[in-house]
Amino acid sequence: MADPPGCCSTCATCLLCPYSCQWITAKKEKRKGLRTTKYDCSWFLFLFCVFLFTLVWLYFAIIILNDFHNFNEFIFRQRKLWLDWSLVLLIATAVLISYSSVLLVLALCLQLCGQPLKLHCVHKILLILTALVVAAAFTGLGIKWAEEWKSARISLQATGPFLHIGAVGGMTLLAWPLASFIYRTHNTGLRVFLLLVYCAAMIALYLAPLGITSPCIMEENQLPPKPALVGHRGAPMLAPENTLMSLHKAVECDVEVFETDVMVSADGVPFLMHDEELTRTTNVQAVFPDRAAQSTAFNWTDLQQLDAGSWFLERRPFPTVQSLSPGDRHEATKQRIPSLEQAVEAAKQSNISIMFDLRPENHSDYQNFVNVTLGVILQSGIPLQQVSWSP
Repeated sequence: MADPPGCCSTCATCLLCPYSCQWITAKKEKRKGLRTTKYDCSWFLFLFCVFLFTLVWLYFAIIILNDFHNFNEFIFRQRKLWLDWSLVLLIATAVLISYSSVLLVLALCLQLCGQPLKLHCVHKILLILTALVVAAAFTGLGIKWAEEWKSARISLQATGPFLHIGAVGGMTLLAWPLASFIYRTHNTGLRVFLLLVYCAAMIALYLAPLGITSPCIMEENQLPPKPALVGHRGAPMLAPENTLMSLHKAVECDVEVFETDVMVSADGVPFLMHDEELTRTTNVQAVFPDRAAQSTAFNWTDLQQLDAGSWFLERRPFPTVQSLSPGDRHEATKQRIPSLEQAVEAAKQSNISIMFDLRPENHSDYQNFVNVTLGVILQSGIPLQQVSWSP
């Protein structure tokens, strides 16, 4: 069987140089007789697997961005350094997926041009490192953030149909270089195997919609009822977390439950605060530079002096901060740490439920914290069915 005409020498040079990292092999007389060996094919298969691996990680990275503020807070509590690590994650992921995809495109173009797939050893090392980095990322996700697996599964209900269209398009484009390889190879067994695998994959893709259940492709009368919304620390994308502004913004978003965290001051006043230290969400270091930042070490009078809103505009924990109106920005700077009594009263007036957990559980005076908090709830007059106390 005669080989089909390949691409011009200039194109071959442009493709071979970045893939093989050897200019001399791009010359026709030097590459004459070179063929793609089984060893080269195995590295191409590894390249394809690394590309798919990084593509899956890109999907997970996009999914976990919604909860990435938790990781930012964790790093801040450990290192006292605030940085939007989601940008680091996206940049690193973009570099890995770009590198593997460029190599894959080069390999497919080389195959179409009838050139040997001689992957340079530097690329081999980098591909192995890419696979190890992505594997480490998945391992860390499974150890520290196992609940994100459920988030990915739920997200597939919405993205499944669109991912399916993309997979069909990708497999269709792959048919061209695959046909070129099958045409050039002289191994009949390999030809049959590749054809069977490709046809099986395409049949599976075409039948996949039969098993996809997505609200995007369901009739409106088949959709389940809309779930009730819970405002985690209020609406922390639109206002400083655990403030009255955050509660009111959550009400504007039609939430039914305001979820928060409660601590008790040194003089027995329950107030809203998530961290055991005041450093992240207040200006305690500026107001009380010589005191420890433990939340429960301050009395209520001292806590009322702290600014609990300006940090939100300075650190921008969510991208939505930059879209706030001037009025909302001004309102954020006026926020103070609210007491539980104030939060319960606001929830009662807005006719929403309040859910909280009492922190820190390992405090030596925790039982007294429980009694004080219970007293505030009972004295507020809020219907008890609107209060949930998480253990």
